[in-house]
Amino acid sequence: MTGFFIKKAFFDGWDNLIGLVIMNVVYLLLFFLGIYSFSLAEYGMVPFFAAILGLLFVIAVFSGAVNNATYGYSQYKSSTWQDLKAGFGRNLRHSLLMFVIYVFFFLVLTFIIPFYLNAFGVVGTVISILLIWLTIFSVLALPYYFALSSYLPGDRPLKTLKKCFIVAADNMLFSVFFLIYNVVCIALTVMTMGLVPGVAGMSLAGQDAVKLLMLKYDYIEDNPDCDRKHLPWADILFDEEEKIGPRSFKNMIFPWK
Repeated sequence: MTGFFIKKAFFDGWDNLIGLVIMNVVYLLLFFLGIYSFSLAEYGMVPFFAAILGLLFVIAVFSGAVNNATYGYSQYKSSTWQDLKAGFGRNLRHSLLMFVIYVFFFLVLTFIIPFYLNAFGVVGTVISILLIWLTIFSVLALPYYFALSSYLPGDRPLKTLKKCFIVAADNMLFSVFFLIYNVVCIALTVMTMGLVPGVAGMSLAGQDAVKLLMLKYDYIEDNPDCDRKHLPWADILFDEEEKIGPRSFKNMIFPWK
């Protein structure tokens, strides 16, 4: 599964490169706004925190919209900007919960952990360690959040949040790999000045990861007596392999030939 995930994520990104770059430009603008917001600290903490909260809200809502577009990419559809526009309304509730999560971890990392470390001795250290582990596990689980909202559209945001933690725990080795994959993507994003693969590319990778995991769960549901440690991935991924098909360098650069 891991090897096919890398293949699918790469070709899905390549086939939709222009759309991903355009969405990443928006993220890049938000990044520069984030840097600028730190200059507001000289005017007081209220303007600074208002700017941070506003920025986190915009990022959460825009990420929900981007998720709708990258879902189409993952399904081999010619996703249009109508998908991005529709995503604002479709994923608004999930975006609002993600905004709350952003704020929570911003406060945890900048205020709560330092406060407990400095004020409560051993007890504060224990609480800080627990919060750090919660943060680590959240980093493993949250990349599945928006993608799961696409595959399980009937779930409320809190239920989706719960399921992304369940999926991460049930697929721990892949989740650790996916974290490493995203770290590599971040490094590539820095090298390309935020354009490739960028946040939109990582959103698409999340869609691809969840799609393959959903195929896994569908197979297990249809074959309850199967050996979960030795699944027939060639059979499970047969249709996906057919859709991607064999690719050559020439075919990538000149798909019309």
